[in-house]
Amino acid sequence: MSDLALIMALPNESKGLFEAEGIQVNYSGIGKVNAAFKAFEVIQKTGCNTLLNLGTAGSSHFNAHDLVEVTQFVQRDMDVSPLGFEVGVTPVDTDYPAAIHLDEYFEHLPKGICGTGDNFEVGIPKVPCNLVDMEGYALAKVCKRLGVRLISVKYITDGADDAAHLDWEENLLFGAKKLLELYQLIK
Repeated sequence: MSDLALIMALPNESKGLFEAEGIQVNYSGIGKVNAAFKAFEVIQKTGCNTLLNLGTAGSSHFNAHDLVEVTQFVQRDMDVSPLGFEVGVTPVDTDYPAAIHLDEYFEHLPKGICGTGDNFEVGIPKVPCNLVDMEGYALAKVCKRLGVRLISVKYITDGADDAAHLDWEENLLFGAKKLLELYQLIK
């Protein structure tokens, strides 16, 4: 894939392994606003046809250390339910539904629905999903609007529970190694 750009949230998620292999990584920073801005910037700058998002996620469904391909993103923190909207639905956003679907790329990976929110989830999300992150929905929305394919694979670092922050830190290097191995399958 020569028209591919790689985006990750934080240098912690790559641990410098990608750069050591000469792979350019675009880091968005944490959260939906930073992710949307960086995705737009990368797409405009590179002219890529595919944006590859590799990163970490929590899950009480998948096992720690699993790689999961995301086939759908939802917003777990969009809550305008007091006005009669379902949780996850952005009012008057008729261009895109609450769920953004992605085409599958990796046949060998389990598939998941990722709930994105601007908080580090340590409980059960209000929307149906089986893994959680903080950037994916924004990346998906920018890609859909600009006609760019998004492929997203998450390394499960934690159980999205009370120990999530400790498990996330502890598992970052393991995740970076597995994500690099996966990336090398693409190239």
